Amino acid sequence: MNKFHSCEGLVAPLDRANVDTDAIIPKQFLKSIKRSGFGQNLFDEWRYLDHGEPGMDVIQRQLNLDFVLNQSRYRGAQVLLTRANFGCGSSREHAPWALQDYGFRVIIAPSFADIFFSNCFKIGLLPIVLDENIVEQIFHAVSVTEGYRLTVNLENQTVTTPSGEVYAFDVDPFRKHCLLNGLDEIGLALQYADKIKVFEEKRRMEQPWLFT
Repeated sequence: MNKFHSCEGLVAPLDRANVDTDAIIPKQFLKSIKRSGFGQNLFDEWRYLDHGEPGMDVIQRQLNLDFVLNQSRYRGAQVLLTRANFGCGSSREHAPWALQDYGFRVIIAPSFADIFFSNCFKIGLLPIVLDENIVEQIFHAVSVTEGYRLTVNLENQTVTTPSGEVYAFDVDPFRKHCLLNGLDEIGLALQYADKIKVFEEKRRMEQPWLFT
């Protein structure tokens, strides 16, 4: 997992509440356990006018030009701004995979579904909860300012606007440690590799029948 310290990125506004994981990545694309390749089908039913299936050439598909991610002013966005209860629905890990694979590094919302929120941290995607009034202010600023960017600093736990306003956000200390150091669950386990090896060798001596 890549380390996350800060992000200075273009903001894309997804002005919808209760966005569920099937909208983020529709069920027909959940045929791989790799974390890559899902970005092209992120919000598939909203981005395209036709029905998407695995293996389709997205270049040949008809875009929904009204959808925010298809608008040129938001191309290359790294910060997704959205509404309450983002990531509700199923517990599929593919949803944060698709967001990250598309290029997002930060998601800002007034609230998130619990399992989705947890799954984001496991892959180095930072979900930030800000007060609903602050989110509304940022939505307005994005709408009237083309190229609107935010600076997110995880170490300081701040979101800074182009005008210099600074908003603090909370993050669990353990999750913060993992993001700053690029530690996913495997990385955390590998920190104890020597102790695990000693334990396995001791168990092999004490209970050899388990290894036959």
